[in-house]
Amino acid sequence: MITVRYFAGARAAAGVAEETFPSGTTIEQLASKKGEPFARVLHSASFLVDGLAWHDRQAPLPAGVTVDVLPPFAGG
Repeated sequence: MITVRYFAGARAAAGVAEETFPSGTTIEQLASKKGEPFARVLHSASFLVDGLAWHDRQAPLPAGVTVDVLPPFAGG
């Protein structure tokens, strides 16, 4: 299993702060799970896998990792 944690706008779009998925799930598959508004947020989000940037949205996520979904932040 993998743990996915959502922050800020991603949390609002997902409707939960955290959830689990089977290992091997891809970022693209996450986007398809919750509908179009959520997919739009994921399209512009950044991803950390166990604290390291993850850029390949089609690569299977390994078992036991934590994925942080970070939408673009605004402010100054």
